[in-house]
Amino acid sequence: MSILSVYSVSTPDLPNKVLTHFEDIAATLAEHGVRFERRPLQASVQAGAGQDEVLQALAAVLDPLMSEWGTPHADVISLDRDHPQRQQWREKFLDEHSHAGREVRYFVAGRGLLSLHIEGYVYAVQCEKHDLIAVPAGMARWFDMGEAPRLVVIRLFEQPQDQAAQYTGTELARCFPGLDT
Repeated sequence: MSILSVYSVSTPDLPNKVLTHFEDIAATLAEHGVRFERRPLQASVQAGAGQDEVLQALAAVLDPLMSEWGTPHADVISLDRDHPQRQQWREKFLDEHSHAGREVRYFVAGRGLLSLHIEGYVYAVQCEKHDLIAVPAGMARWFDMGEAPRLVVIRLFEQPQDQAAQYTGTELARCFPGLDT
């Protein structure tokens, strides 16, 4: 189940609101220019599958999606709890950062926690399989895949250089609950 927890940056241990209904989550995020959708998927991929394997298995779904969003550049985050570099991958995304272009994330297996820092609030979105979230360019965010990850997330970008994270240098992300807490 997808969940949105909204926190004030001054109270990272207590959410102001928690939403579990898809329509409420989508409407709340839309107020800030973030699109949240469900895109059912017939094909199946396993967490830990390689990028080429994932992109080939889902080409029939991804090609129209990439065309619709104008995001021809894709990369894949695919990890399972046995991945030897799972901790390094987790650490890579835990620091607050932004991207120069819009980022579309499509969760095709497992789950993860994408936190968005918008003005004085943090919108922590627990995304599950079939969730698609589009984050505007320049919006600060961080991502937690948990201590024992099991997920496949396809990230879509308009330009290849948009994949590069621009770190804010703050410790704010470390103050908020993660996926496993």
